[in-house]
Amino acid sequence: MKTLSRLFISPGERRLRSGWRLILQFVLMMVLSLLFVPLIMIAAGLLPGIGLLDAGGELSQKSGGAMLAGQAINLLGITISVYLARRFLDRRSFRSLGLERAGAGRGLLFGFVLAALMMGLIYAVESALGWLRFDGMAWQSQDAAFVLGNLLLWLAIFVMVGWQEELLSRGYWLRNLIDGLNVPLAAPLAALLSSLGFSLLHLNNPNISWTAIVGLVAAGLWFAFAALVTKQLWVPIGAHIGWNFFEATVFGFPVSGMDTFGVIRQTPTGPVVWTGGAFGPEAGLIVLPALALGALAVWWVYGRLKVEG
Repeated sequence: MKTLSRLFISPGERRLRSGWRLILQFVLMMVLSLLFVPLIMIAAGLLPGIGLLDAGGELSQKSGGAMLAGQAINLLGITISVYLARRFLDRRSFRSLGLERAGAGRGLLFGFVLAALMMGLIYAVESALGWLRFDGMAWQSQDAAFVLGNLLLWLAIFVMVGWQEELLSRGYWLRNLIDGLNVPLAAPLAALLSSLGFSLLHLNNPNISWTAIVGLVAAGLWFAFAALVTKQLWVPIGAHIGWNFFEATVFGFPVSGMDTFGVIRQTPTGPVVWTGGAFGPEAGLIVLPALALGALAVWWVYGRLKVEG
């Protein structure tokens, strides 16, 4: 009986071992997400004007409206499951995942601006090397209301993506893996494992490849580094939002294999091994120096200069 108890209960604690907590949170997340699926259909009926339905009356996976509804479902499933798991399985506060209010605004802004600079650098390098073809600006063929509406729509989508993926991967997964790994260098190993899990979340994305998986793991490690250095989630959340928004909506790259609205209209023409091709910069070698510079910036501000939370 004692051996069985040790299999499930953490030594010296009145809570399940971290592995069981991770499994139960994942199951709860999937169940909640399925329960919220009908909301997509309700939204499809109430909001046809934003493109939830295609010409045949089916949900369009390419429309911003469908993406917005889908991400809202994910947001509810992930946020509620993480909150309940943190409160009742981990027996810790939700804020202890790195969501303390102190420094939240500064962290979000720093991450958002840093990601903009990183993506701007990628665009500038590819443009200088002739690895992309500039096709024009969105307002040259669409009116201002359309451009502004899409900017706001996709910003809302990427805010939800940034929050939920960081809360899950660099919040719940990373913290529980660090708690559960009783080995030297537990934090780096937990960062790697959570980044592998993060990459697997994108297996159903269009144009996925092994190079895309490697790039997503590298991006996950960068987000984990930011979370560990700052001891909060605000910088990685801001950076995740900024990365997707500037990559897709501003500079016109595919974002994790998906084509979205872009203010700049361009076509990658350079070597796929460097540009990432149809998946976007995450699948190309060009992402690695950008991530390295981003890590240096995080360390310089939050590590070297010891800026608190």
